[in-house]
Amino acid sequence: MSCVFCRIINKEIPAKIVYEDEKVLAFHDINPQAPFHILVIPKKHISTLLDLDESDKEILGHIYITINKIAKELGFAEKGFRVVTNCKEEAGQTVFHVHFHVLAGRVMDWPPG
Repeated sequence: MSCVFCRIINKEIPAKIVYEDEKVLAFHDINPQAPFHILVIPKKHISTLLDLDESDKEILGHIYITINKIAKELGFAEKGFRVVTNCKEEAGQTVFHVHFHVLAGRVMDWPPG
């Protein structure tokens, strides 16, 4: 499979992993946009949010619980953080495997752009 995130999941490409279990993988973004910039991805390949179906409800909840754990463990829960998910090209999705950007460690502007 040519998906870069699937290759990270399969340990074919190195990543600085901060959390892993049977359902998700979380790792540092290689092009961080904040002092803390973690990507949280399902191990199941799902190309975009539009490809989700009823069977994916559990994994989405698990992703947000994982984000909660990471925020507390890495120490940015108290001050706050932003979670961003892009869907398709015009929204800025460049890797077509659903992923959640967790950004923290600086004040976030609004609107985001």
